[in-house]
Amino acid sequence: MRDIVRGGQWIEHVFSLGVRWDNLRLAATEQAVAAGASAPSLLARGAVTRAFDTPGFTGLTFYEIHARSVLNRVPPASRMAFRWTVNPYRGCSHACRYCFARSTHAYLDLDTGRDFDTRIVVKVNVAERLRAELAAPRWRGEHVAMGTNVDPYQRAEGRYRLMPGVLAALRDARNPFSVLTKGSLILRDLDLLAAAAEVTQVGVVLSVGFVDDELWRLVEPGTPHPRRRLEACAALGERGIPAGVLMAPILPYLTDSPAALARAVEQIAQAGASSVTPLVLHLRPGAREWYLDWLAEHHPALVAAYRRLYGSGAYAPRAYRDRIAAQVRELAERAGIGAAAHRVRRFAAPAPRPDGAGRPAAPAESAGPVGRDEQLALPGFGG
Repeated sequence: MRDIVRGGQWIEHVFSLGVRWDNLRLAATEQAVAAGASAPSLLARGAVTRAFDTPGFTGLTFYEIHARSVLNRVPPASRMAFRWTVNPYRGCSHACRYCFARSTHAYLDLDTGRDFDTRIVVKVNVAERLRAELAAPRWRGEHVAMGTNVDPYQRAEGRYRLMPGVLAALRDARNPFSVLTKGSLILRDLDLLAAAAEVTQVGVVLSVGFVDDELWRLVEPGTPHPRRRLEACAALGERGIPAGVLMAPILPYLTDSPAALARAVEQIAQAGASSVTPLVLHLRPGAREWYLDWLAEHHPALVAAYRRLYGSGAYAPRAYRDRIAAQVRELAERAGIGAAAHRVRRFAAPAPRPDGAGRPAAPAESAGPVGRDEQLALPGFGG
């Protein structure tokens, strides 16, 4: 270990990490969250571990790795609308008690609770590798989704600044992409997003499941306030980048009352969201244990009701989800969300390669005020 002092303010504790991660298969575990992955992505070399003794980073440990591949393929059998993802980070300091990606940390011999929130894997070469992979003859210019595993605009991004390089690579390749985030930090990259939107299809979705202040502090302690996320939604729209809202998760018995849904949709409409897609809480392994422990601490009277609603599965019953979706759809239509037709730009294709590769994917079109299926469609995410 060595300590590095910078300007008397930043202190980095730098450790070397054991070689047990040298052959870590990242893609398969990441894409298990997005319906599984096929080709594994191996680490090129071991990780370096850093901790920063500065406000906002205290208690967080970062594992810096060099990934051999960063474009992760979603299998054809997946119900997702997109086929490729990029995930600059593993683990997430947002510390959302319900995060469905928690199970991926178990593959690193880390726990899915506290470790997921505080021990973050950072792919420091993500932009460099992405640029190379987008230029490969076999790449066909398909849509790339980000934020579908963990948030690319979590707190670590303020330190590592990986997303500007990622966005620049996608812009320069004129490759369609989308970003799902709870992070208001996305506004730092507004100019890059706007430039990319001039040459390719860009989709942005902010995740705002509810607008209850007390609940936000308890269940999403590391995220920006919902109001700040909606302000980001409005700012994106003002720059000509229509931003939708993923209203997720809707928490049974906590944020699913008609009044709570109405408050959320009203504020989403006021932010000028181009769409709203409701998603009821998923309780997959890893997240299930962590969320139910939280529920037992803060709302013990609801534990039995959750067990009845979810049983041993990950999803609430279809009838319940359909009822919530119908309520949100009606509220969104009443509020005029998605009523204005956004012009779909047509983009010139990149110069074709001799082998015919590199064809851009067709621009994604809005699915309307509410997506076709709560697990399938976010406007701007894939075809």
